[in-house]
Amino acid sequence: MFSRMSITKSTGNYSDNIQRLRDALDKADAVVIGAGAGLSTAAGFTYTGERFDRYFSDFAGKYGFSDMYSGGFYPFAAQEEFWAYWSRYIFINRYADAPKPVYENLLSLVHDKDYFVITTNVDHCFQKAGFDKKRLFYTQGDYGLFQCSGPCCQETFDNEDTIRQMMERQTDMRIPSELLPVCPHCGRPLTMNLRADDKFVEDEGWHRAAERYENFLRTRRNGRILFLELGVGYNTPVIIKYPFWRMTAQNRAATYACINYGEAICPTEIAGQSICIDSDIGEVLEILNNR
Repeated sequence: MFSRMSITKSTGNYSDNIQRLRDALDKADAVVIGAGAGLSTAAGFTYTGERFDRYFSDFAGKYGFSDMYSGGFYPFAAQEEFWAYWSRYIFINRYADAPKPVYENLLSLVHDKDYFVITTNVDHCFQKAGFDKKRLFYTQGDYGLFQCSGPCCQETFDNEDTIRQMMERQTDMRIPSELLPVCPHCGRPLTMNLRADDKFVEDEGWHRAAERYENFLRTRRNGRILFLELGVGYNTPVIIKYPFWRMTAQNRAATYACINYGEAICPTEIAGQSICIDSDIGEVLEILNNR
């Protein structure tokens, strides 16, 4: 529907765009939030620099990678070392609180609105901030869940107790062998419930959330909807970005708002219905909250 030749970048005065977004929030009958990695980055969940050095300097020194993302793909020879790395990774990006109150500030803007969240993030920040779990759809999984590596079943398993034990009991970049997670049904190794290939498990909770999201969109499709896109890039644009553009084009009463540092864009076909703010998401949310 939209060609790459018809994309326009953030335009207009910054203050004017902030005011337009305030007005759109006030007037919206419903708000659909689409969140990508940029939102968690704005909240302080960075994968490089000081935060990486604080938790992974030993792995960096041994293997030479310089960010958490690269380390996640390293072919560790032993599962005990693999899970020493990943237990730290999961703990600080799932069970630790975000350094900045960006998600809490977002909730304060929409808590009294009819809202729904779709996100490709897997860090559970929305629910930790107090968002209604029945208004959340985590499309790509959750760091807090294991699944069978087979998989032998469409089932997931909470991992908090196991991850905390791995954190507490690891030494020399290894966990005790008795902590290696295995599927209770078939005995295969468990792995993270993250969408990386066709083995990703979409469990009953995933399908219920998908259905609630589709119902939300269907029952409000002709109303004054604000599609609020936060920190979504081009890794998986078909999940949030392109559908938001399409649904805005199909509903003249809808507004598309994009806050994204360096990538605040929209198709020219919906430019008149769009608000693009090229800025730090946390800064914009703070300004909106201090009106």
